[in-house]
Amino acid sequence: MIQNSPPGKAYPDNNHPATQKKSEPTAEIIGRKSIANLGLQLRWSSPSTRHTETYYAALNIWREADLLPPSLSQALMGQKAGAHLNLSLEGGAITPIYREDLVYRFQIENFAGGHQVPRLGRFYPKRLLTGFTGDPIPFRCTALDDLAFTADFNHPLAGKSLEVEVVVLEVQRKRSELGGQCVDWLELLTSGPGIQDRWNNLPTEFFADDPFRRQDEQDDARLDEQPRLVNHIDNRAIETIKMLYGRLLKPDLQVLDLMSSGQSHLPDALGLKSLIGLGLNEAELHHNRRLSDYLVHDLNQEPQLPFTDRYFDAVICNLSVEYLIRPFEVFHEVARVLKPGGLFVQTFSHRWFPPKVIQIWPELHEFERQGLVLEYFLRSGAFTNLQTFSARGWPRPTNDRYYSQTKLSDPVFAVWGQATG
Repeated sequence: MIQNSPPGKAYPDNNHPATQKKSEPTAEIIGRKSIANLGLQLRWSSPSTRHTETYYAALNIWREADLLPPSLSQALMGQKAGAHLNLSLEGGAITPIYREDLVYRFQIENFAGGHQVPRLGRFYPKRLLTGFTGDPIPFRCTALDDLAFTADFNHPLAGKSLEVEVVVLEVQRKRSELGGQCVDWLELLTSGPGIQDRWNNLPTEFFADDPFRRQDEQDDARLDEQPRLVNHIDNRAIETIKMLYGRLLKPDLQVLDLMSSGQSHLPDALGLKSLIGLGLNEAELHHNRRLSDYLVHDLNQEPQLPFTDRYFDAVICNLSVEYLIRPFEVFHEVARVLKPGGLFVQTFSHRWFPPKVIQIWPELHEFERQGLVLEYFLRSGAFTNLQTFSARGWPRPTNDRYYSQTKLSDPVFAVWGQATG
C-alpha cells in the first residue's frame, strides 16, 4: 500500500544528507524521461531491535522503473522534489519468501576445506563450501554438531515485514539515452540488511576463536604518540553522523565522547551543557574545539571509567569500537556512568587501522560488524530500546582525495540503546 507522507517524516530533520544536495530548486516532475534522485529508507524490526537502512538511488525511470513494485513506480510518476512516499510490504514483495528447501546440511569437512569450524549464527560466503567456488553470497550457520552443520541459504530478510519510504530529492530531465547499466535499487537497498540480526533471537557466536587478538599487541598509547589530525571518513559520511546526532541528542546534555580524537562529529548548532573527551592522544584532544574538557585514558588498559555513577546523559563513540579488546567491561562501565534512559551511540564505517583492529572485524560482512556491536549491547543486559542505522550509496564529494577511486561516500553504520539504570 502506497501512502503520501508529509515532508520530514522519512528523515527526522532537515540535516539529513538527502536534503543537503547542492542543486537549484526545480519544478520538473517525474516522467518516463526523468532521472529521479531518491533517498530510499527501509525499516524493519527484530525481537530486540528496530532497524533503519538508507540508500541513495539515481533512478533512470525509462530503464529501471519496471524493476520497482508496480504500485511504487506508478506512485512516483508526476511527483516533484520533496515528495515522500510510504510503502508497507509483506515478505516476498521485494525480498524472497522464506523457503525450507533452501536449508541444507553439510559435513564439517565441506566447510573451508575442513580447516575451520563454522559458528552458530554467523554468516559466511558460499565459496567456503565445497562445490560453490567463487560464490560470495552469504549463508548462515543455524545448527552445528561435531560432524555436520546446517546452512541456511535464505535471504537474511526473508519472511520479514518491511516498510519502505522514498524521498524524491531531485528530478532531472534526460536529454538522450546513450545506454548504460540497469540497476535494481531495491535489491541494493536490501542487500546486507538482516545480517546484523540474531538468528531465532539466540546469541551469535562471535567469541569462540580469540576474536580480540590483534596484529600489534604493543601498548596503544605508544602508537598514538603522534597526533593524526585527519578525517578518517569523507565529508558526506561525517555529515551523516552529524545528522544522526542532531536527531538523537538534545541541547544542554552532559555528554562523554568515548575514544575521542580531533573532532566529535556533532552538529555545530547542537549546544551541550558539557562534552568531555576521553582518548589516547592529548594533542588530538586539545585540537578538538567542541570538548569542554578531556582526559587521556586507555580503555584497553583500564576499562573502568573515571566518573561517578549516573553522571552523563549520553555517551558517544565514533569510528573506534573496532579497536576495543575488552568491550564487555567497557559497555558495563558506560551503563554505570549513564543516567537511566541515557543514550550510548556507536558509529563506524569500513575503514580501520589494520595493526590495531581486533582480529574478527575484517573477517565479518559489514552488516555482521553491526551485529557484533549489537551483540555487545545485548550481552551487557544493561540497555534497552536498541536500534541500528545504516547509510550507503550516497555520492562522494567531488573534492575528496579518494574520488578518483570511488564515487561512493563511505558507508555509515550505527548502533545505539538506552541505559536501563
